[in-house]
Amino acid sequence: MSGLVTSSSSLKEFFRELLLEVAARQRVALGESTEFYLVNLLAEFAATDKLFSRDAEGRRDHEPLAELYHRSLQQEREERIRTLRRLGDVSLYKVGFFSGALQQGMVGPDYYIQMGGAAYGQVAELVPASGFTGVYRELCDKFRSLVEVLEEISARGLVSAGPAGALRVYESWVRTGNDKLERVLVDAGWIPRKGPLAN
Repeated sequence: MSGLVTSSSSLKEFFRELLLEVAARQRVALGESTEFYLVNLLAEFAATDKLFSRDAEGRRDHEPLAELYHRSLQQEREERIRTLRRLGDVSLYKVGFFSGALQQGMVGPDYYIQMGGAAYGQVAELVPASGFTGVYRELCDKFRSLVEVLEEISARGLVSAGPAGALRVYESWVRTGNDKLERVLVDAGWIPRKGPLAN
């Protein structure tokens, strides 16, 4: 993907166009502020290693969601908001982009969906009444739908990366029967269209 985009603004524009296209196809209506939040989230995680926290020696650390949640319970309000927002962001990104890998792990995608949705719901209750309360409420209420949007965005990126990525999407489609993955493969010409696919 880095070969397609060269700057932060073009990366954000790339994700914005893709997000709007996929959300419209899947009939997921998003508020303008929520769209802005998601585009920034996608660009930030794609352009940096912010998906990972760092340990005391600066190494990348995969902090478990339960640990983040436990830490949030011991924090003051502002820190708690930041920690819960990170929990929601990491959950959404991981389950949207790495759902196949999560299915083979100790906890599956549903765990990430439950944890992430609940975290955004708590943030919506903790933030001062503002425009962002609605954003976090929408992220909570539409979490599962947003995961499906990100799964399709991820699949489109893998397919456009070449045969190895297309094979990963194909294997995931064979395993799950996911109609969104099928549509991505058909659109890219990797499999023939059998009949009308749902829009």
